[in-house]
Amino acid sequence: MTIAQSIRLVEEKINAAQESSNLAAKDVLLLVVSKTQSVERIREALDAGLVNLGENRVQELLDKYDQLPDAKWHLIGHLQTNKVKYLIGKVQMIHSLDSLELADEIQKRAAAAGMVMPVLVQVNIAEEETKFGMKEEEVENFLHAVSKYPNLKVKGLMTIGPFVDDPEEIRPVFRSLRLLADRMRALNIPNIDMEHLSMGMSNDYEVAIQEGATIVRVGSSIFGHRI
Repeated sequence: MTIAQSIRLVEEKINAAQESSNLAAKDVLLLVVSKTQSVERIREALDAGLVNLGENRVQELLDKYDQLPDAKWHLIGHLQTNKVKYLIGKVQMIHSLDSLELADEIQKRAAAAGMVMPVLVQVNIAEEETKFGMKEEEVENFLHAVSKYPNLKVKGLMTIGPFVDDPEEIRPVFRSLRLLADRMRALNIPNIDMEHLSMGMSNDYEVAIQEGATIVRVGSSIFGHRI
């Protein structure tokens, strides 16, 4: 199956998942996870009509940035504060805000560039020790704190579900993130939006969409499994 054919299949499954649930968002962004993929293979995805690419590592994103000028980049992996300066002005959104220290640095760099940086707050809903992200009970106080940063704009929440054989096992994780977003939205915190839920990857994006995902991060279902 070609990359273009894989994309069409994923898009069909996204549409089916949307139609199967009254909780599904009307618009779901398919974010292509381009980690470890060559520029040539990524260009095939761009030629098939997708423009939003997600990278886990800053250096890999920078290596590809100039070679793929039509792409819209998202940083979806853990971000160290000393790497923020390289991303401002190059990415559409940072999906992995998980500390005030990182928020401080994004605010400083975005202010210096004269722009507002859209971000998602990463939440470790499943509380896995191997995953980054804040605990669910920490989110409200964190949002109140970062709401005062004029050059940082929270646009929603992100989580990474546990990897399991049966995607149905992850449904409670995605549901918990949606319900958390609903509670945060009801607080009407200034400068805080709950527009996006970035959740779901190749093995579980259909369940994530049924639970309200607005962004799904899909790599291996498009490019094949990494070696």
